[in-house]
Amino acid sequence: MMKVIDKESRIPLYYQLMEIIIDEIESGKLRENDQIPSERELCEKYDISRATVRQAIQELEKEGYLYKQHGKGTFVSPKEFKQDLLHFYSFTEEMKKLGKTPTSRVIKFEVIESDAKIAKKMNISIGDIVYKFIRLRLADQQPMMLETTYLPYQRFPNVKQSDLEQKALYDILTERFNVSFIKAEESFQSVNTRKHEAQLLEYEENRPSMMIERTTFDKIGIIEYTVGIARGDRFKYRVVLNI
Repeated sequence: MMKVIDKESRIPLYYQLMEIIIDEIESGKLRENDQIPSERELCEKYDISRATVRQAIQELEKEGYLYKQHGKGTFVSPKEFKQDLLHFYSFTEEMKKLGKTPTSRVIKFEVIESDAKIAKKMNISIGDIVYKFIRLRLADQQPMMLETTYLPYQRFPNVKQSDLEQKALYDILTERFNVSFIKAEESFQSVNTRKHEAQLLEYEENRPSMMIERTTFDKIGIIEYTVGIARGDRFKYRVVLNI
């Protein structure tokens, strides 16, 4: 039986519509990435104003239940990926643990001279040669994160774009170069998604994303510096503080 909106209730109309949509999501009637009815269809179905529908949808977006794609409509958000920050991890392995199929699309690959910022981040000299590559990380073909990575060229010669398209970076480093990771340091910062990032992530410009800076070490020194932009509606990070 279709749920109805009670116009005599003291509960605001937009909130009643929110509860109906949430119930359809949690019951499985609406699944991840399903498109919900248009504003006009919801207005007609529940005999409410477009302003009421828009308020409900905006609130559901804020709470992470829905997301919009410009020119396409409004869709059910995939469940957040929860990441515990207690142990060394890789995107590829974490997605596999969640039953997702991880893939990477190399957007840009080049060998450059390090500038002052990158030299400082990697503890190398200005002008030292490094790889710079940008990868779009996906899970089940859904864009999750945009990563820009720098590696010291001298330590890892002859890495090619095709290598990164076929195998995870950490697998390349361990299998080909016998790297043993000892630690990684990460910092997190909330940022607004820029236009080019939003286009690649299929996300709205200026919506919140998480910027993640990672520096990875082996026993010799820094082997990787990466800046990632993770969709704010797809990730939740957790830290446990033991007393």
